[in-house]
Amino acid sequence: MKIAIGCDEAAVRLRDALKDHVAEKGHEITDFGVKEGESTLYPDVAKKVAEEVATGNFDRGIILCGTGIGMAITANKVPGIRATVAHDVYSAERSIKSNNCQVITMGERVIGVERAKTIIDAWLDSEFTGGRSLPKVERMIEIEEEYRNQRG
Repeated sequence: MKIAIGCDEAAVRLRDALKDHVAEKGHEITDFGVKEGESTLYPDVAKKVAEEVATGNFDRGIILCGTGIGMAITANKVPGIRATVAHDVYSAERSIKSNNCQVITMGERVIGVERAKTIIDAWLDSEFTGGRSLPKVERMIEIEEEYRNQRG
């Protein structure tokens, strides 16, 4: 799988650990985040990763900051993206299986590296199951289109 990853200065250590971990699992990973000692406005990182996933350049995205919250909010502004904050395995799995989320966010100030690796493994191993969830995801997309059409 092709994975886009990004972080702000609050999550460099977590990003570096997850980049190595995801690559060791055989995934292709590209970094859109800051380097050690740099700073940025985290919405710019979230936007870039989400756009890369939305355009199909990457299969999924991982975005990291202090809490993961602002990154998820920003990524969800990009049309076609469903992003989730997940700091536990069950939520990460359900984000894919039930909601077909393409982007996961986490916070370095909230979660440790080893737990983050376990969560990312579960998330990357999960697939959208459709079934009873399909009409719900389709409705999410319809609602997004309603607002997109109102804007012009």
